[in-house]
Amino acid sequence: MTAELAPSQRAAVLVEALPYILRFWGKIIVIKYGGNALASADGDPSAAEGSADGGALASFAEDVVLMRSVGLLPVVIHGGGPQIGELMARLGKVAEFRDGMRVTDAETLEIASMVLIGKVNREIVSAMNVHGSLAVGLSGEDANMITATARDVALGFVGDVHVVDPSILQRLLAQGLIPVVATIAGDTKGQAYNINADAVAGAIAAALHAEKLVYLTDVAGLRADPDDPGSRLGRVTVDQLDAMVASGAASAGMIPKVEACARAVRAGVPRAHILDGRVPHALLLEVFSDRGVGTMITGEGEDLT
Repeated sequence: MTAELAPSQRAAVLVEALPYILRFWGKIIVIKYGGNALASADGDPSAAEGSADGGALASFAEDVVLMRSVGLLPVVIHGGGPQIGELMARLGKVAEFRDGMRVTDAETLEIASMVLIGKVNREIVSAMNVHGSLAVGLSGEDANMITATARDVALGFVGDVHVVDPSILQRLLAQGLIPVVATIAGDTKGQAYNINADAVAGAIAAALHAEKLVYLTDVAGLRADPDDPGSRLGRVTVDQLDAMVASGAASAGMIPKVEACARAVRAGVPRAHILDGRVPHALLLEVFSDRGVGTMITGEGEDLT
């Protein structure tokens, strides 16, 4: 149970947020809501503290709707790897991985589509629309938003982003809506592929010329020492990210995120952020406060005054 804030403290919070609201008014913020963040928070009641109904997803939905209500233009990209794995296990299908990627045959692709489009996407949209008719669910196949290419024949229907056409997202944003994107997309012949959501978020952020790209995951940002939770880095540059990957300081599931962050920043997105999505209102704390709660990635030689 959090302590009640005094009226002056509440006012101070609002005053601190004001310059950030003015700065980011009308700017696009691409937010990747990881399946790991959702799965971890759902299994940890303490992570849901501060939301209207005690749910982690409800808390995230409140944050995104608040951002839209004060003039920012959020676009949500979501994953669902743990949820796909859970349904596969329930159906008695054994998952196979190669180099950390799920081998996706036709049946696995069908399961992934059911989970991402039919379950996770719908749940996120519904949680936001509790607060008004704001969110619209999409997949990469809608209006050919994303054109995919096959990554590796050995992985089956696992794809990479080939082209992003952001026009459907731009139209929805112009209407004051919040697009929520599931990462199933087709190739030029209409064959569907499951694409890594980290890569999709980075590609969409670049295509939309977003002001920020934010990853909500199940770790508290990047660490100088992967085994030391106290070594979180508040800010790194894209060149430092490259060095972290080369040295092994960023590894496993963090690699797609840092690579996507680096590509997006080099493509013109001013800031990328990696946050712990299990922390209540981490998104608001990172965007609207003087001291963020995750890791911010910037270009080289930037003046952050």
